[in-house]
Amino acid sequence: MGLHIESMRVDLAGNVVLRNVSVSLPEGETVAVVGCNGAGKTTLLRSIMGLVKPISGRIVLDGRDISKEPPHLRAALGFGYAPEDRVIFPSLTVAQNIALPCEVQHVPGRDIAQRVGMVLAAMPQLEPMLPRSGAALSGGQGKMVALARALMAGTRFVLLDEPFQGLAPVLAKQYGDALRALRRSHPHLCVVITESNASLLDGVQTRTLFIERGYVRADRARAPHGHGASGENE
Repeated sequence: MGLHIESMRVDLAGNVVLRNVSVSLPEGETVAVVGCNGAGKTTLLRSIMGLVKPISGRIVLDGRDISKEPPHLRAALGFGYAPEDRVIFPSLTVAQNIALPCEVQHVPGRDIAQRVGMVLAAMPQLEPMLPRSGAALSGGQGKMVALARALMAGTRFVLLDEPFQGLAPVLAKQYGDALRALRRSHPHLCVVITESNASLLDGVQTRTLFIERGYVRADRARAPHGHGASGENE
């Protein structure tokens, strides 16, 4: 059970970005994927979400190959994604931004309210912000809202791309506290977090993977000699 990536290769614009990636993402883990810019972190998350198609390999969920499933169907399977740029809709309130993924999937109103309650239990600092316009949020507040929105859709997997980037220390601590609270309130949830600076994730993750030039390793072993940078824009 869980999510298994098997020998996945991804090419973008003629460059090999991910090379023979094999990773298991079981429920209940908070997995950090650490690597420098251009290493393939964003492409890994986008591949899991279905926004990038692998050249080869498989993405298997509970024994079922979902490699060709489009992003909206993966969201329906319980995947939530918060990209680095957040994409907060300025014309919607915070409450509307958070509920949007569920409304798009036609989740019943009672279930939406229940999910919002669970999100606010883990992220109580969002509650006074609910009526605020998305246009009135600071960058750090926007990242918190993006996390909440991903959690609304991601009942099984939440993918967070560089969520700590640009956060002031106080907001970074609040974000880390929210992630630790998620581990307690959502014990079956698998959270995958990409980051360039491993020290920002101390105490947040249960496991760390290192990505270099498109290779994913469970330690700091360097990629095989002779391969250049992936060419990914992150």
